[in-house]
Amino acid sequence: MPPPPAQPPLSIVIPVLNEAQGITQTLQALAPLRARGVQVIVVDGGSTDGTVERARQALQAPVGNGVAVVLYGEGAAPWQVLRSPPGRAVQMNTGAQQARAATLLFLHADTLLPPAADTLVTQALNRGTHHWGRFDVHITGQHGLLRVVAALMNRRSRWSGIATGDQALFMTRAAFDTVGGFPAQPLMEDIEMSKRLLRLSRPACLHQRVATSGRRWETRGVWRTVLLMWRLRFAYWRGVSPQQLAQWYR
Repeated sequence: MPPPPAQPPLSIVIPVLNEAQGITQTLQALAPLRARGVQVIVVDGGSTDGTVERARQALQAPVGNGVAVVLYGEGAAPWQVLRSPPGRAVQMNTGAQQARAATLLFLHADTLLPPAADTLVTQALNRGTHHWGRFDVHITGQHGLLRVVAALMNRRSRWSGIATGDQALFMTRAAFDTVGGFPAQPLMEDIEMSKRLLRLSRPACLHQRVATSGRRWETRGVWRTVLLMWRLRFAYWRGVSPQQLAQWYR
């Protein structure tokens, strides 16, 4: 039997807070990647709805046709469910501290990756021209405008080099460490992270799509949510503090 690999090919960090309704589906969708050795780290920010228990149950289940998750050397666990103070940036940084791969991917709990995400990320970063990147996004839901919103998000991101967390940011561990991880702020942490990473390279903008839930848009109203996000980003560009923006967002 060959020795276990020294490290996983990719570490996926998933920050969660009261995501019991959908976390099982998200983690089950990662089974093909886990069967290929990808490490999955769920970081809970204080859920009260059973998210932690459901995450552990999903990650303890065999992947593939009863195939166990690949184990690594040097004590690198194939999956972990961690607890941290609340705040998406804090949770993602906590997960990154435990990640053992040379490549990190940060995934929202309501977002599904394409089946070959690990290969796509590796190929994008191995070209040597990009230190980080993101996927195009597809927003699931009933409202017809969600397709338009997603198309505009993808186009804007490709033009500006700024990515959102919905697009599943990925980067080399070296890039993550160089920029100091995600900024400890309550909102716009993905925008600020993109700005920091742009100092290293333009992002690899993959045309393959992740599928993210449209619940935020449909619950608040599609146009209302779009206008709110534009307002928040403009205010952030003008220097309004993330703390103030978080109050407006709520």
